[in-house]
Amino acid sequence: MKDLLRIADLARMDFAEILALSESEDLGRPLDGKGVALVFQKPSARTRNSMEMAVVQLGGHPVYIQKEEVGLGTRETAEDVARTLACYHAIIAARVTDHRDLDAVAAATDTPVLNMLSDTDHPLQALADLLTVKQLLGTIEGARIAYIGDANNVCRSLAEACALTGAELIVASPQGYGLETVMETLPQGVRQVADPAEAVAGARIVYTDVWVSMGQDAEAAERLRAFAAYQVDAALMARSDDAWFLHCLPARRGEEVSSDVIDGPRSAVWRQAENRMHTARGALAWMMAR
Repeated sequence: MKDLLRIADLARMDFAEILALSESEDLGRPLDGKGVALVFQKPSARTRNSMEMAVVQLGGHPVYIQKEEVGLGTRETAEDVARTLACYHAIIAARVTDHRDLDAVAAATDTPVLNMLSDTDHPLQALADLLTVKQLLGTIEGARIAYIGDANNVCRSLAEACALTGAELIVASPQGYGLETVMETLPQGVRQVADPAEAVAGARIVYTDVWVSMGQDAEAAERLRAFAAYQVDAALMARSDDAWFLHCLPARRGEEVSSDVIDGPRSAVWRQAENRMHTARGALAWMMAR
């Protein structure tokens, strides 16, 4: 395998190897003298900074490419963009609106392709999430994680990662916004419920994300109504097993999470954010070793 497009494409030992590489302080310089294309159809502070620093730490040169510079699927076909970037770079990483563009890029070239986010998947976030769980709890296997809110691309990749590593994931979402909307079959160890209190009971980790993601502004009012009872606040956290709080960021305080939770002593969101850089480095090193 040369690409990293979905967590579901990985074997259990692949996931474990990437996490081990992410924690290693001596990965050498596998990207020495090489470029990595970072194609952004959607902007992101954490993804750009974590990826650029990860490439630099491996000795490479990151090239940030805005959507207007390539016109992926509009100005040029995804295949032609892929073949062009492959002329210059050792890895093509892309943050895209439509996952099918990533599949087209990967099919068009032998250059490894890394998914920095798509509408269906966010593998780099799931890697950072479970590295954070490992650091907080000492183990991933058997960890009980409650995800509260919209079962989006972040939730889907987290569910696949939990199934790979033996963690238990309980997702609480209102009707029409659960994992059944993005996955045909729930992975082993993953459960969907409606009640947030049921999800957090006994949980060691409580996780949430924004209710209105980028590109969903037209649905904002409807989504805010649907998720009104799904805020992670101090009362909900108190129903957990003294859980740590995670959020992939950016956060909207007062909507999906209260300020006292995200800024509180059991919040690990900044460690989680830092781990985006470490797991990006691990993923890149793993891809270069294939």
